[in-house]
Amino acid sequence: MELAKHAEFTQETSITVYFCDPQCPGQRGTNENTNSLIRQYFPEKRCLSRHSQQTLNSVAKELNERPRKTLKFKTPKEIMNESVALTD
Repeated sequence: MELAKHAEFTQETSITVYFCDPQCPGQRGTNENTNSLIRQYFPEKRCLSRHSQQTLNSVAKELNERPRKTLKFKTPKEIMNESVALTD
């Protein structure tokens, strides 16, 4: 359901949404890597509702400010800021 409105998103932003084929984790490299990073904070199958929004925000901030090899050691936050600056 999280991407149920992908057509509306594409129409409003002119950004194409792509979906990976089912049962093909190799197509989701960044997603799989991010999931493993999240598992460093929250074990698999643990209900995230047990954690406060403040805790979840803190983990998200740490992950978004963590340099990534695939981003030439820039952070996701830096890449997003550069991308948003290009749309002005």
